[in-house]
Amino acid sequence: MVDLKNQYLKIKPVIDAAIQECIDTSSFIKGPQLGRFEKRFANYLNVRHVIACANGTDALQIAMMALDLQPDDEVIVPAFTYVATAEVIALLRLKPVMVDVDPQTFTISPAAIEQAITAKTKLVVPVHLFGQCADMERIETICSAHDLFMVEDAAQAVGASYTFSNGHKYSAGAMGTLGTTSFFPSKNLGCFGDGGAIYTTSDVLAEKVKMIANHGQIRKYEHEIIGVNSRLDSIQAAVLNEKLNYLTEYTQARQQVAAAYDEAFENIEAIEVPYRMPGSDHVFHQYTLKVPAAERDNLQLYLSQKKIPSMVYYPKPLHSQKAYQTIGRVVGDLSVTEALCKRVISLPIHTELSDEQVSYISEAIVDFFS
Repeated sequence: MVDLKNQYLKIKPVIDAAIQECIDTSSFIKGPQLGRFEKRFANYLNVRHVIACANGTDALQIAMMALDLQPDDEVIVPAFTYVATAEVIALLRLKPVMVDVDPQTFTISPAAIEQAITAKTKLVVPVHLFGQCADMERIETICSAHDLFMVEDAAQAVGASYTFSNGHKYSAGAMGTLGTTSFFPSKNLGCFGDGGAIYTTSDVLAEKVKMIANHGQIRKYEHEIIGVNSRLDSIQAAVLNEKLNYLTEYTQARQQVAAAYDEAFENIEAIEVPYRMPGSDHVFHQYTLKVPAAERDNLQLYLSQKKIPSMVYYPKPLHSQKAYQTIGRVVGDLSVTEALCKRVISLPIHTELSDEQVSYISEAIVDFFS
């Protein structure tokens, strides 16, 4: 599904030099590489602050901790998402409220958000799934009307943007109260281990996030609030700082592969290619098809026999997971989420795919449905 080795080999000299600098200076934790990356990434996103941390799950947890939410406060999340989105809600003794998603974009449904709001609702977490933003104009309007916080989960959408009807354009993660991301190696901007970050335009929240991520310290050995230990080490920051130079190129490569897939499948009635929502560009962290539920597993087996990898994101919805049976609340029948879990299949899409590989994958799928 990804080819991290060949991606590395193409930029090996600059990556090796960046890592060697950390080793030569022994600046493994909070070295100058971290500050350089945070500043450059903030400029790329056009936000005031980026605070790096140990991973994307920590980023979500730290962001929610910074909002001073209280036990049993409700947090609205999509049911069609990776478990980390709800996991941190439960860990903080908040209540995840699981709602349905849009059948075209797979992102959280604004109508479902409105239906789920109660007096206990304090936060909405839109997940920018598979590489494009949720319907942020409608979600922002809802959050403003009900005085709700918004924490964006942009782990799969680094490099994506959203344009409002007034022409204002923002990076994924830069529109809410806080934004979060992951630098897991397979992400569009990935490091060589775990990593994550929190974004904000608020100076006050930025200082609080920094404190929380560093044991609640305002200065060394002075702990004003309860915090955690969540750091992005200097080597990972150095890797990200170099790979940031190639992010636009990586995005374009993914979009070219997606366009080739689209063209190959345009005449196959059984396949629905990824929908592009007006106002949000798609950076294709995943290229996810919808196929008939009766054919999905057979297609995956067929591809496996052809030595073509594929993945199902996600085979089991959040509300059906045993861990969330008793701690959360479900609003609506979640019929869209249930259907997607039976129909979706993701194809390889990454920066190193050759034209020959894309053709081989496409032809195999066309043959399957012929």
